[in-house]
Amino acid sequence: MASPPPLLTALLLLTAAISLISPSQSQSQSATCTSQSQTFTNNKRYAFCNGLPYLNSYLHWTFDPAQSSLSIAFIAPAPPEGWVSWAINPTSTGMVGSQALIAFKLGDRMTVKTYNVSSYNPLTESKVWFDVKESSAEFSNGAIRLFATVVLPEKGKTVVNQVWQVGASVTGGVPNKHEFQPANLNSKGSLDLLGGQSTASTGGNSRLKKRNIHGVLNVVSWGILFPTGIVLARYLRVFPSADPAWFYLHVSCQVSAYAIGVAGWGTGLKLGSESKAVTYSVHRNIGITLFAFATLQIFALLLRPKKDNKYRLYWNIYHHGVGYAILVLGILNVFKGFDILQPEPKWRRAYIVVISVLGGIALLLEAFTWIVVLKRKKSDKSTKPYDGYNNGRGRQEPLSP
Repeated sequence: MASPPPLLTALLLLTAAISLISPSQSQSQSATCTSQSQTFTNNKRYAFCNGLPYLNSYLHWTFDPAQSSLSIAFIAPAPPEGWVSWAINPTSTGMVGSQALIAFKLGDRMTVKTYNVSSYNPLTESKVWFDVKESSAEFSNGAIRLFATVVLPEKGKTVVNQVWQVGASVTGGVPNKHEFQPANLNSKGSLDLLGGQSTASTGGNSRLKKRNIHGVLNVVSWGILFPTGIVLARYLRVFPSADPAWFYLHVSCQVSAYAIGVAGWGTGLKLGSESKAVTYSVHRNIGITLFAFATLQIFALLLRPKKDNKYRLYWNIYHHGVGYAILVLGILNVFKGFDILQPEPKWRRAYIVVISVLGGIALLLEAFTWIVVLKRKKSDKSTKPYDGYNNGRGRQEPLSP
C-alpha cells in the first residue's frame, strides 16, 4: 500500500496535535471559597469571596452601594521578595489604564502603594481613579494578603473591570515586571460587586489558542518536516533505483513544510502585533530568518541547473548550506518556542523523542551510506580497463624494454 503524501501526513499531524492540546492550557477553572472559611488578622468578614481563575488567587469583598465603598482582601501566592496587585480598570479590560493597589515588602514591613498604569513603562507611584481610605498587607504561609477600602467615584456603578497580578521581585521600592505566561496575561475579567460573581476575560483564552496553534504549526513544519526532507534527500539519492523518486519526495516534503511554516510565521506576526508590550526578540528574529531562507530555497528550486551545467556545483553549495542552516535554526527555534509557551512537559518530551529518533536514523544511514560509497569506489577502480593511453589522455605510453 502506498504511503500518504507528506502534505496529507502533515495535516493529520496538525489535526491530532491541536485536538490533543491540554484543556488546562486554554482555560482555567475558578477555585471556590467562602469568606467565612478565611481568618484574617484584622478579624474582618466579607460578604463575598471568589476564587479567581488564574494565579491561584482569591478575592474577598464587601460593597456598600449607598457610600460607593468597596472593601477588599486579595490573596495570592508570592515569594517573600515579590509583590501582588489588584486593580480596577475604569476604561478598558487590560493592564493599561488600570488603577492598581500593589502590596510588597519595603524594608522590614509590608506596604501598599497605588499606581496609575498608563503605559508599559516602569511603574511610578501616583494617585488613582478611586479614593483609598485605608490599606495594609501581610505575608504568611507563602502568600501576600492585600487589604484595602476604597471609594469609587461613580455612584451606582456595580460592575467593574478587575485586573490582578503577581510578580517575583521588587528593586529599589519599585515592583519589577511580572512574567508573561498565559496565567499572567489572562488574569483579568469583570466583577459584579452586588451579585457576588466574577467573570474571566474570554479574550485571553482566544489568544492562548492562537499561541498553541502557532506552536503546533511551527513544530510540524520547521521542527519535523524540514529535517525529514533533508534526511530523504541525503540518503535515498545514494541508491540508483531511488532516482528520481527521492527528488520528488524531497520536494513534496519541503514544499509542505514551507506552506505550513508560512502559516505558523503568519500567526506569529499576528500575535506580535496584538501584544506590542511583550516581545521575544530572539525567537522573532530566528523566525524571520527561517522564513527568508526557506523562501530562497523555494525560488532556488525554479533556478536549479542541470547536472552537466558548470554552475551546478555552486548551486549545490548554496542549496546545501542554506538547507542545513534552516535545519539548525528550525530546531533551535522550536525549543525557544517551548520556553516561551511553557506547555505541559509531555509536549517537549514528545518532540525530543521525535527529533532524537530522526537523528538516530540519520546517523545509521550516514554510516551505511559511507560504506556503500566506499565499496562503489573500490569496485569502480578494480573493474576499470587499461586502454594504453594513460587513462584516456590521448598519448600512448612506450612499452618497457
